[in-house]
Amino acid sequence: MLKNTVFIILMVSVCLISCNDKKKENDLEIREKQLLEKEKLFASKESEYQVLLKMRDSIFTKKDSVTVVSWPAAVAGSWTGKVICTESNCSDYVVGDQRTDTWEFDSDSTQLMTKIINNNTLVRIYSGKFENNEAKLNFKTDSTSKKQVEMNILLNDITTTKIRGTRTIAVDNSCMAKFSVELVRNTK
Repeated sequence: MLKNTVFIILMVSVCLISCNDKKKENDLEIREKQLLEKEKLFASKESEYQVLLKMRDSIFTKKDSVTVVSWPAAVAGSWTGKVICTESNCSDYVVGDQRTDTWEFDSDSTQLMTKIINNNTLVRIYSGKFENNEAKLNFKTDSTSKKQVEMNILLNDITTTKIRGTRTIAVDNSCMAKFSVELVRNTK
């Protein structure tokens, strides 16, 4: 009988221990799942951190590739311009015709431009280039215009108070007019 009692006690304790192990095993599985979720979250944040580090490093190592362009001080600003037709085979332009406008040499962050203003109204905007102490201005109508007009201006006699050059206008590739251009710095 003693054997049976010892055996029963032993069996009961094994059952109790095994039941307790199930609970501990479930708790352990839950903790492992939580730990795995935390590891995934940490890995995600680590990856994001590495991307931010690379971005920061690229900002510090690369120089700005955009060059801000502007007219030289001798050209920039507002001028009074007188344009006189010197030769023409176009019906729209007659030799001797004159026009006086305000010319504003300006730029945005990427390009040079010259605005032609008459009676406080913007008449035209030329795109510009400045190379070898010469200003080259260009205007071309878009392809939907009735008349295809291209205007080129070369300003190659530049001082701080006067600028001189020529303007050439081609209309529909069928006629051409040439003008002398003289600009005087506005004193306002």
